[in-house]
Amino acid sequence: MKHLLLTILLIGFQQTSAQVFDKETIKNFDNDEKRINLVILSEGYKTSELPQFRIDAVSFTNALFSQSPFKEYANYFNVHIIKVPSNESGADHPGTGIDVTEPKTPIKIVDTYFNATFDSYGYHRLLYYEIDGNAANNTQAKIYNVLADNFPTYDQGLILVNSTVYGGSGGEFPMASKGVENGVSATEVAIHELGHSFANLKDEYFPLDEIYFNEAINMTQESNPSFIKWKNWLNGNGIGIYKYYTTGYAANWYRPHQACKMRYLGYPFCSVCKEGIIEKIHSLVSPIESYTPVSNTINSPSFPIDFHLELIKPNPNTLKSKWTLNASDFANDVDEVSILETDLNTGMNTLTVAVNDATGFLKVDNHDSFHVYTVTWTIDNSALGVKDITSEIINYNIAMYPNPSSTFVNFKFESNHDTRLKVDILSLDGKKIKTISINNYQTNEVDISNLSTGIYLTNFYSRNALIASKKLVKN
Repeated sequence: MKHLLLTILLIGFQQTSAQVFDKETIKNFDNDEKRINLVILSEGYKTSELPQFRIDAVSFTNALFSQSPFKEYANYFNVHIIKVPSNESGADHPGTGIDVTEPKTPIKIVDTYFNATFDSYGYHRLLYYEIDGNAANNTQAKIYNVLADNFPTYDQGLILVNSTVYGGSGGEFPMASKGVENGVSATEVAIHELGHSFANLKDEYFPLDEIYFNEAINMTQESNPSFIKWKNWLNGNGIGIYKYYTTGYAANWYRPHQACKMRYLGYPFCSVCKEGIIEKIHSLVSPIESYTPVSNTINSPSFPIDFHLELIKPNPNTLKSKWTLNASDFANDVDEVSILETDLNTGMNTLTVAVNDATGFLKVDNHDSFHVYTVTWTIDNSALGVKDITSEIINYNIAMYPNPSSTFVNFKFESNHDTRLKVDILSLDGKKIKTISINNYQTNEVDISNLSTGIYLTNFYSRNALIASKKLVKN
């Protein structure tokens, strides 16, 4: 889960003396290993101004988690700050912007730790740590060093700049000032840029260069409503198929919304982008924080035996759980079950719980993957009672594509356990049409050309326990 800096990168920096700065956690749910760690670095704050940096970082954090879907999934994040002092306040204003009449703001050069500079690439509002991208100051290496020395297991870094002039930039480490322009705070720049660096979202305005056009969650060259990535969202919440521009290269590319935060600051994320952010959250963090019993913690247990999940719940809670005992349904949507002696067979028994997110923010039938998280307990029940209980947790990232399809469907899954899944394709009346077996990290192509047009169910089983069920559309 963690964005641990590569060993080779650390080796490359090892000759630089470590610089350890004061750190503070401003939003915490106890376990960093079970959370997404957002780390905010200060820039242009003198030592005497670092208390203000904390206030500004808290203000940004509150703004971020007041907006969907970060608001609903706030429990999945911890936020930490690293108090990096600068020798002088603010950011550079070289007065080299080509999009304004200079000097737009007073020209000045200040001594700051990360070299934050307005007028980068000739654009006044573009506040970046290298004015032209030539890395003359090797600032990105300094950012890596600070994170490596102070919080190497970060998931996302962000830089807040002590300037009241409106500006910011994206990239691996988004940067934003404290400025406000036309009623919009530069905080909105940082949240927009997190859409890029955290969730791999694309801009929904007309990018300045063709290199910024790529197939992505919210950008595509596909215009057929039956096949477009966001087909399940069409004609609701303002989702459509909108050209980036009416002429030229951009006329071949489409976005899902006309007023998403990825197009205009001050607006909410559209439904497609919210879905992409949540999918990213689930790819980084399991909703299963812990469970009991764990292996070797029960000796000669007495009945009933309690099995418990501790979940990281969205707000409102949209997690669903399905408990299966020896391949038979046992309970649904509860965090704890009790097993009686009469529930068990003599010999080995298997209790599995599968957890997934049923939020209305997700309509993932048209996406490449969906996430399922399971805990399996193996219960050794002899004639003399339970001898042993062992457990393991397994995460699944399952792909079923293309969907819909008229000819072939590919099935693939990735898991942290070397296991195998069984997939049943069923008609809506429950008749089994096909059964296939798929191995970890292998893709199986299944011919569905002989199936009648319509909707089918695909059930995914691990060790005979149903862990997921999705619709398959045959064109």
